[in-house]
Amino acid sequence: MADHPCDSSLIDEAEDEPSASSAPRRIHPLEPDRAAMAEIGQAVLRRAIAFIETLPDRPTASGDDTPPELIRAMLAPPPEGPGELEAVLDQLDQAAACAYETGSPGFFAYVPGGGIFTSAVADLYTGVTNRYVGHAFAAPALVALEQGVVRWLTGICGLPQGSGGLLMTGGSMATLCAVIAARHAGLGEDLAGGTLYVGAETHHSVAKAARLAGLPAAGIRTVPCGPDLAMDPEALAGMIADDRSAGKRPFLVVGTAGTTNTGAIDPLPQLAAIAQREGLWFHIDGAYGGMFRLTRRGQARLRGMELADSVALDQHKTMFLPFGASALVVREPHRLAAAYQADAAYLAGMEGEFGLPDFADLGPELTRGMRGLRVWLPLQLHGVAAFREALDEKLDLAQFAYRQLLDEPALELPWQPPLSIVAFRMRPAGPGPDAARRANRATEALLDRINAGGRVRLSATTIGGRVTLRLCIVVHRAHADRVAEAVGIIRTSARSVHATATTRH
Repeated sequence: MADHPCDSSLIDEAEDEPSASSAPRRIHPLEPDRAAMAEIGQAVLRRAIAFIETLPDRPTASGDDTPPELIRAMLAPPPEGPGELEAVLDQLDQAAACAYETGSPGFFAYVPGGGIFTSAVADLYTGVTNRYVGHAFAAPALVALEQGVVRWLTGICGLPQGSGGLLMTGGSMATLCAVIAARHAGLGEDLAGGTLYVGAETHHSVAKAARLAGLPAAGIRTVPCGPDLAMDPEALAGMIADDRSAGKRPFLVVGTAGTTNTGAIDPLPQLAAIAQREGLWFHIDGAYGGMFRLTRRGQARLRGMELADSVALDQHKTMFLPFGASALVVREPHRLAAAYQADAAYLAGMEGEFGLPDFADLGPELTRGMRGLRVWLPLQLHGVAAFREALDEKLDLAQFAYRQLLDEPALELPWQPPLSIVAFRMRPAGPGPDAARRANRATEALLDRINAGGRVRLSATTIGGRVTLRLCIVVHRAHADRVAEAVGIIRTSARSVHATATTRH
């Protein structure tokens, strides 16, 4: 018998113990044997490979065609006895097909996620081994793995040595954890008058986090944006001064490194300077844009992230991982611990070794599985350069799409893309007070026409009262051919909608 890698001592088998082979073998339904595990695994793997191979040709969205009987079947309670594998997987495939194909090369709506295969494999390994990493003593090497990922992310953000954080399920949870830590640091136990500042284009998850953190709506102050849709730092400074004069207690400024609407980037260095001068926590929402700092252009455009007290990053966006991969990185991990660390009698003796953190002390979760492998394994297998090159490609493709659409007379593109989102809308057809309203209707008609073919999927937003479409190039499978196809569909559709609108006008 070989030595266990983490324990050199061996336990001798007692000679008077019955051998395993002599004991009657019970069948445990929840413990499939080797053959059953292989059958299940191979069946799922075959379907996974088939899904990936057919993904480029699948419609980008099929949720509208969901059969009512399928909904009823999925709502039904589970059976008392075992089901047949292939039949169960058939039903699952049918349910999964009635959805947005967020990993499709033609999916440019919202901020999609790619779902790279190697991260999915990591999830299988994580689920099978089922390691607890809330406290370092329970799995020190795997905690080190996850801490290594966190340190790598802090380095991308430019935070100093000694920074830390933890991996989470999404930007919303990362933001909530940051808001609570900032609240604890700035307000203590008395929340009266607590005030935080967001931009007009800040993601709504920040306001939601503030509510969950116990702040009233009046404590969330919205700072106006300039023509570039970035937060106005002078307006921020004035609002902080006015609020202090009114007896309020400012404690947090939230900047954005790539807004959801257009990818706009707040003036991070100026916001950081104001926050430092006023003694406020400075958090950056980098859920969409933060990982672009892997690239040289991203580092230049996102200058100021290194000045943050905390940053939210979504690896399920611009690292192309499956949904549920995010991180909160902080300049001073002890400030997270001050907000979240708790003690109980049953936690006695859980002190770790090797100087590793206890992630349960840095966030709200005590029971916590290993999240790091879904980031670590793809990085080990593909290398950092592959992710950097993919992000550079998305920046290039956004510039290509912008230049192509800029030449289309029926469209207006108010903002050059700071990152990988191209925002555009229909020009007003004719003068008059109703021109904007007519342009909005035409832009909505354009979206319907673009999405109807199923090859590409876009989404809309409203900016300054104008309906605006978004081409968000994030999925790792989106390359020049599909982006060029999307541009062609947009231009052809815009000309058709413009012709119809002009005729009616």
